[in-house]
Amino acid sequence: MTRDSDAREVRRRFDIAAERYDEHAALFDEVGSRLLERLDGLRFEPERIVDLGCGTAKHTLELRQRYPQARLLALDSARSMLGRARKRRGRWRPRFELACADVSRLPLAEATVDLVFANLSLQWSGGLAATLAGLRRIMRPRGLLLMTLPGPDTLIELQRAGAMVDGGMRSHAQELGDLLTRAGFQEPVLDTDWLTTTHTDLPSLLADLDHLGLGYTLPGGAEALDLDAGNGEIASTWEMLYATAWSPDEGQPIRTDRGDEASVSAASLGIRKRRN
Repeated sequence: MTRDSDAREVRRRFDIAAERYDEHAALFDEVGSRLLERLDGLRFEPERIVDLGCGTAKHTLELRQRYPQARLLALDSARSMLGRARKRRGRWRPRFELACADVSRLPLAEATVDLVFANLSLQWSGGLAATLAGLRRIMRPRGLLLMTLPGPDTLIELQRAGAMVDGGMRSHAQELGDLLTRAGFQEPVLDTDWLTTTHTDLPSLLADLDHLGLGYTLPGGAEALDLDAGNGEIASTWEMLYATAWSPDEGQPIRTDRGDEASVSAASLGIRKRRN
């Protein structure tokens, strides 16, 4: 599949999942809340915030509560998700703006964002290195990136039983720190959580995956899976990788395939008047 066809498939899944997403998103909500805790105690007052892959905008509202004076943009590629986010935002005196776009093709100007919040969304981009470079482009100096990604042990029980889980569950745990540094971010901090969910049976687990927009393939059908149900329940592991990083000061070089590159805004350049 091409990157465009991958993006269309992601949009299709989440458009379908939107109506009942909140009923099945307890774990994703918990991960997002833990990511927001990284802001506790920081002397940081962002003026412009972007929630990438906002879903139904639960965490967008929590960002609004933390930073009531900031301008917020909730961005998602699925229009049905944005429809749910619009209902949560309210019709009168909207608390944030909405935009429909892919995370890998952000329609945002250079150096305009102070805080990027990306909870379990960047794995859908199709190319994490290019996406991080795009985030670096839109962020102001000393802006903060908060992100989570699934790790390799996510849904390991299904994987061991023969299922193939798609859903963007790609492992970047070994390379994320290097990718952030190469994109020009500074002071990256990474840590990992392992969370466990339980389901009464396999259909219940698969229903959750469907309503979270995650794809999976069951070779031989569900009956071919050999899952240890334990006490009548099926446990599933979710490995979650958290990362925080700061955008550099203006003019800081970025390592690329062409060597070190640095850029500064036109506004920062002095103007020399020519004397006749």
